[in-house]
Amino acid sequence: MSATAEPESNVLYLVPTPIGNREDITLRALRILTEADIIACEDTRTTGSLLALYGITGKRLVSCHEHNEQQRVHELVEDILQGKSVAYCSDAGMPAISDPGYRIVAHAIERGVTIVPLPGASAGLTALMASGLPTDEFVFAGFPPHKKGRKTYLERIAQYECTVIMYESPYRITKLLEEVEEVCGGERQIVVARELTKMFEEFVRGTITEVKQNFLQRQAIKGEFVVILQGKN
Repeated sequence: MSATAEPESNVLYLVPTPIGNREDITLRALRILTEADIIACEDTRTTGSLLALYGITGKRLVSCHEHNEQQRVHELVEDILQGKSVAYCSDAGMPAISDPGYRIVAHAIERGVTIVPLPGASAGLTALMASGLPTDEFVFAGFPPHKKGRKTYLERIAQYECTVIMYESPYRITKLLEEVEEVCGGERQIVVARELTKMFEEFVRGTITEVKQNFLQRQAIKGEFVVILQGKN
């Protein structure tokens, strides 16, 4: 598929967006967003503001998030089959990676739609490459469950022999570090990355116990977090 042929009909484009720094978007992503007939997104306000920064206006934005995804995916795929070009993006980072999107991809595949993923920003991989932990093999474990299944999740990640990537909110990051210490012990290396690509980007590296103590001493915890855990043994 040549670059000049895009966007095509009968195609669903998956378009990554910046995770913080607005310069971290590709030229190809900007072109697809400019030329697509429909842009499906988590929050039309967030995506609309992003598009305005790049001078992209007058686009048809359609919300597609966890609360309406089941219904909306059918509508969007029908639009594609009727000849519309559709781009799907999440609020930040890769669509469908710990974000809504996989259902529309699965349904589009079932209906014979071509899926075209664009490369771009990923918080997990950005943190991993700066972690100093092994990168040749890793597991992406996403967000830990809030309640049901959380203990099983933590016990499972403790047994992985490869590096583990997790996401967590500022409200639960200290609790997660305490729980990881319980199941893994305190001596494994761990890296907590905060506010990646933004003004207050920070990496906290050390043993699980050291990093936990660092966060216990903080008065206020803000930002988006990626946790990189050393594998067992």
